[in-house]
Amino acid sequence: MKYRLGAISSALAALATGIVALVAGCSSQRPEPPAEEKPGPIAATPGPVAPAVTPRATVAKSNAGNARAYRQDAAHHLYDLNRNRIYKGRLPPMLYAIGVLQVEVDGRGNVHHLNWMRAPKHAPEVVAEIERTVRAASPFPAPARMGKVVYTDTWLWHKSGRFQLDTLTEGQD
Repeated sequence: MKYRLGAISSALAALATGIVALVAGCSSQRPEPPAEEKPGPIAATPGPVAPAVTPRATVAKSNAGNARAYRQDAAHHLYDLNRNRIYKGRLPPMLYAIGVLQVEVDGRGNVHHLNWMRAPKHAPEVVAEIERTVRAASPFPAPARMGKVVYTDTWLWHKSGRFQLDTLTEGQD
């Protein structure tokens, strides 16, 4: 077989470039965190607000004896993990979406099932974002006294993408 030296050199150069790119992608350097955003006007169109990422070393326990009491612990848990997404202050009279969601949590705090009792059907992006937010917050505080729990909360969704839960709402004008 006859090969041209130039073709072999080109193939080896391409292979070497690929290997260098692969090795570079395996580096252990972490990307720089994004610069903090300056507060400004709230967006007029709905859109997801980046969720806060809070590392959780251990699962908290809830000593609630019933679903209504557990709802408080779950709401605080969601607020703690989504501080930058909570609407501060009293909500305006007209909200973009309101949804009532039932959440089943097992004895270890894992979300097992979501059931919409009243979904904001005009805003399917809000339905998807709420579901994603709840699943990302798992594990919830483990319902130690109940073994598992099914609780219900109402999501009050502002057009900015920020929300309040009815359990911890600051009210509405």
